[in-house]
Amino acid sequence: MNDKLKAVLREAFGDSSDSDCELGVSSVFKLFSQPIFGDSYTWEPITEISGLWICRDFLSPDQQSSLLSSIEKEGCFADASHNQAMRFGDLPSWSVELSSYVRESVLSSDHVSEFTDEEETIDKGKEARLFPPKLLWREPLFNQLIVNIYQPGEGIGAHVDLMRFEDGIAVISLESSCVMHFSRVESEVDCFEETGKEHKIPVLLIPGSLVLMWGEARYMWKHEINRKPGFQNWQGLEIDQKRRTSVTLRKLRQM
Repeated sequence: MNDKLKAVLREAFGDSSDSDCELGVSSVFKLFSQPIFGDSYTWEPITEISGLWICRDFLSPDQQSSLLSSIEKEGCFADASHNQAMRFGDLPSWSVELSSYVRESVLSSDHVSEFTDEEETIDKGKEARLFPPKLLWREPLFNQLIVNIYQPGEGIGAHVDLMRFEDGIAVISLESSCVMHFSRVESEVDCFEETGKEHKIPVLLIPGSLVLMWGEARYMWKHEINRKPGFQNWQGLEIDQKRRTSVTLRKLRQM
């Protein structure tokens, strides 16, 4: 990350402190044990879908274990019949840390816009940006959390997230690899191939990966994970399905 962006962050959030839960530069990231501005992240745009990006090296194996341990300590999944937990407003400290880590990963990339959203709209020739400034700098970045646990064969149907949530959604995938498919909403005339089958864009999620959805990807494309036998294939090979945990971070729309 360049010195200009570091200075902007320090001006916005102050110098480092010992607080566990503050956003920005002041967070120590104790859960993930990562130095601020220390690592770079490999971000990849899904070129067929505007506003869809993936960082497959977002969390190391040790960081994934720490995150899973923090989730387990919440106690929401003590009963084996429970496979979903949601929090609104004041989130657990580990998820606030995670939100800060998402922001840092965006800022440390080579795809951070130095323009305002208005300037980017005027400059049509600029390459696609990882995350718009108006989303990256909102406070809080996220204030709604959902954790889902999927056993082998369990997935999610095609959907667009509810409009009660603002633009800009982050999904962290843990434990098992899987393929998430994206398809245009039904109102789009080009969502079907010549064969009559719905055109779907596959995206491979490995443990520790982070997906960001905003703009067209958030509103105009459905996403799904079909983990029934025969549907989880990547480059001609079937993925061995294990238990999968996902963490989704969103921001509630102000009413």
